[in-house]
Amino acid sequence: MKKTARIAAVGVIATLALTACGSREDDGDKKGSSSNSDSTSSSAPTDASSPTEAAEQYPDFKACMVSDSGGFDDKSFNQTSHDGLVNAVDKYGMQTAEVESNDPSQFKDNIQAMVDQGCNSITTVGFLLADDTLASAKKHKDIDYSIVDFAYFDDKGNNTAPANLKGLTFNTAQPSFLAGYLAAAKTKSGVVGTFGGLNIPTVTIFMDGFVQGVDYYNEENGTDVQVLGWDRDKKDGSFTNDFESTTKGQNVAEELITQGADIIFPVAGPAGLGGLQAAKDNGAWGIWVDTDGCVSAAEYCDILLTSVMKGMDVAVEQGIADAAGGTFSNEPYSGTLDNGGVALAPYGPNADIDSDLSAKIDDLKQQIIDGTITVETP
Repeated sequence: MKKTARIAAVGVIATLALTACGSREDDGDKKGSSSNSDSTSSSAPTDASSPTEAAEQYPDFKACMVSDSGGFDDKSFNQTSHDGLVNAVDKYGMQTAEVESNDPSQFKDNIQAMVDQGCNSITTVGFLLADDTLASAKKHKDIDYSIVDFAYFDDKGNNTAPANLKGLTFNTAQPSFLAGYLAAAKTKSGVVGTFGGLNIPTVTIFMDGFVQGVDYYNEENGTDVQVLGWDRDKKDGSFTNDFESTTKGQNVAEELITQGADIIFPVAGPAGLGGLQAAKDNGAWGIWVDTDGCVSAAEYCDILLTSVMKGMDVAVEQGIADAAGGTFSNEPYSGTLDNGGVALAPYGPNADIDSDLSAKIDDLKQQIIDGTITVETP
């Protein structure tokens, strides 16, 4: 049975700042869920009020959001994007409304529900909402739309988005390359594993970068570390085929561990938490995605080497602020290592990354920024 759309009231959510990779000196203030939002069930969207003591620059502006499946408390993709909405509302004194999606069949109706709520800005979260977001933006030209993890280009690379629609994209292949190199350096078995939620570009971009990082380590060190779960040439690998089932994520990860993997890199939203559980149960390491896992999934911090982070909160907040301030444009945003839109989180408290390896990761990061190393992904 499919669940109805769940509407979450906005609470105060800690911003997940993008940090340069390095040792985690003090985890005391960072552990714990990054969301303390209350939620209620409803068949229709509800307003989520209202700012704290922030300067009310835009009290009549209404910023809204529609989630992908998994909801705003997924400790990953949706949650970080939602942080950007909360931060904008808190900082600028806006009104807000939001809808959580539990199934792709709800996307169109959920976007329309935000239109009906009188929203001035609507942010949709996820590659799978691209078609419905575009259709709504073309129909409602007085509303500014942003979409996380998608941009609209033709075959020649020209931006085709209407003037009121902005794509927010992130080159996560770059920090995933660093994570892959790190994994290859830390594995004891010589085998590491990755799996995704769905075989879509916004998932496989992580996996592409991860494999290239492992390959680069092998080339430099004359090793033969293997990656299970993703074949870049065949564009095929291990997938849970959803983003919700932690049981599926755990099962896939356990299969990889059975085949020898001692480091697991899940790219599957909440389903990926099952992968971290499998790693924890079997004495393996995990690498988290989208957020700093030691903040958003603190119960697994002790087995995390690091996390590949996307500054979705910052990009979402800026898109909303631009819409409220009259400076909104359809120019796509791309988060990179160079502009800080993507990054590695500080290393986990038990990762035991020595100074030489840490310096090497920093050097590789700079080579990617300089263009000396090119991380390739479709």
